[in-house]
Amino acid sequence: MGATTMHALAIVIPTGGFAILAYLVVGLVIGVESMGVPLPGETTLIAAALLASQGDLNLVYVIGAAATGAIIGDSIGYMIGRKAGRGLFERLGRRFHHFSEERIVKAEKYFHKYGVWTVFFGRFVALLRIFAGPMAGMLRMHYPRFLVANAAGGIAWSTTIGIVAYKIGDNADKIFGALSIWALVATVALLVTAYAIYKLRKRRGAVPVAVDVVQVESADA
Repeated sequence: MGATTMHALAIVIPTGGFAILAYLVVGLVIGVESMGVPLPGETTLIAAALLASQGDLNLVYVIGAAATGAIIGDSIGYMIGRKAGRGLFERLGRRFHHFSEERIVKAEKYFHKYGVWTVFFGRFVALLRIFAGPMAGMLRMHYPRFLVANAAGGIAWSTTIGIVAYKIGDNADKIFGALSIWALVATVALLVTAYAIYKLRKRRGAVPVAVDVVQVESADA
């Protein structure tokens, strides 16, 4: 998630009288990502939460839009995966590296090992966030269980990311100011340590040379 992407999303997401469109954009991007399309859903949520911290959007609506998009998108992805089966992933794998065989196998292992917990915690992991819905459908996971895990994960993820991003945006100056001070302290400490090691090594290297000189002078005498 680079600064350029964050800046671009902050510009693209409208504010003011068009705030309703901003919430729709958040829900749409996250919903499409949850269906299995690799889009920057989490980055969009963070950008919207940062705008909310500046008073341009309402954080509650941002979180609500994100959770709604996540739940609906995952459910649609589930239906697509259930109907299309593994062939869908194989076809997508030939066109997009996000659906490579290696990633599909890795995602399957998580599902077989952890079941519905993969759906819940997968919301916090970029790879599983894309695969969760379609993969659960392909593996014929019981839909009511999937829906509960999907809803819980979507709400927990959107609330956590939204609030954290909101708090960071609200205290950005203090946080980055403190980080700058500690970075300066760490840099000075590193330079002092490096200089001390350099002088110590230089002094140790000079001792054998002095001894050799003394030995040569003694031999000449």
